[in-house]
Amino acid sequence: MSNQILPYRQLTRKELEKAEIIEEAREIIKEGLGPICDNCLGRQFAKIGSGVSNAKRGKILREVLIEKGEGVEEGKCWVCNGLFENLEEWVSRALEKLKECEFDSFLVGTKVSGMLLENEELMWEIAGASYAEPLKAELNREIGKRIERETGKIANFERPNLVVLLNLWTEKVELQVNSVFIYGRYRKFKRGLPQTRWLCRECRGRGCEHCNYTGKMYPESVEELISSSILAAFKGEYTVLHGCGREDIDARMLGSGRPFVVEIKEPRRRKVDLRMLEDKVREENKGKVEVVGLQYVKREMVAKIKNAKADKAYRVGVEIKPKVPEKDLENALDTLNGAVIEQRTPTRVLHRRADMVRRRKVHSAKLISFEEPVFFMEIRCDGGLYIKELISGDGGRTKPNLSELLGTEVEAEEKELDVVDVFLFEHELKNFLLAQVFLL
Repeated sequence: MSNQILPYRQLTRKELEKAEIIEEAREIIKEGLGPICDNCLGRQFAKIGSGVSNAKRGKILREVLIEKGEGVEEGKCWVCNGLFENLEEWVSRALEKLKECEFDSFLVGTKVSGMLLENEELMWEIAGASYAEPLKAELNREIGKRIERETGKIANFERPNLVVLLNLWTEKVELQVNSVFIYGRYRKFKRGLPQTRWLCRECRGRGCEHCNYTGKMYPESVEELISSSILAAFKGEYTVLHGCGREDIDARMLGSGRPFVVEIKEPRRRKVDLRMLEDKVREENKGKVEVVGLQYVKREMVAKIKNAKADKAYRVGVEIKPKVPEKDLENALDTLNGAVIEQRTPTRVLHRRADMVRRRKVHSAKLISFEEPVFFMEIRCDGGLYIKELISGDGGRTKPNLSELLGTEVEAEEKELDVVDVFLFEHELKNFLLAQVFLL
């Protein structure tokens, strides 16, 4: 077919009657393997003009050929195998499936069977593919238009709540439901509680005597506690907690809490009262975990949280042997004020962290209680600084450290650790959250 037939604009019947197009349509019908439906005939000319459906194109071309005395075979279409004659049946299946989910936007997709792919390739060998539209593109569009009309929901090509998948192999409609993302902060009041589910080191989750056949190193986690309180509300399959860093298992997370995004996978509900969820998490996990400031966000917030460089503030209880004068401790903390710490990966995490030297700054360090046997201090520093090793020195792997600043014969050891704040540059985060809300 000539590349100069028509510009891409609305077609008229007169333009479809042009000799070049009619000759191409005649060849498609003559060389085809049987009857062809209006949709499949018209689809071969889809890209040469707009404003006319493929079915309408095909109907006009068929009528013109009949008027010219051409024989046009009737019957089941050899290209789509009668698929476009059964659109309403597929729409009905899709609408029935959609009753399972709450959604505002959708997209239609198709898994094309091998037979239909072969038929389409044969058609393109006959007619060429320069102006043709793929079968599944037309099917997605036509089914989508009908779902829009029946549900009042909108087709969204970039951020759909779910995808209606027409599986032509199994002749079933499937749903791919996109996750719901919720931003907030959590406070952890119980020590010995990991942020996420921690698989048993011995059996890697299969269950063994070492883990009492639970598959886990610890019976519960922040992620599991939050999930148990909110998952049912969204009728989801499971959750994933994306945290802005993590605290040690034996540390509490207090103050304003740690920023996180919880991702609800395969949710059948998408609109839940988040204030009610905050109350539910608090009531069901008293003394363990609570969440605050929940709000709906988009997927991009996960990367924002995971890549954030947030300062941290800690309350540290330290045991010092032998005892040192209060003034000496204050002087040592003054030296740490503003110091850049060169910290080689701590011995205790070498099994899961690369052995390298990191430079982190201590922004402030002050004594808040000098009562034996444990002295309390508050330290604000760059994220990623290991506080336990800042106190002990970790055999010289962290320099400077509190122990060496107090003297060669002195040993300082962390006994109690709380994260009291995570400073996530709230003005930047606020603007990002506002943009996320707008996109919702």
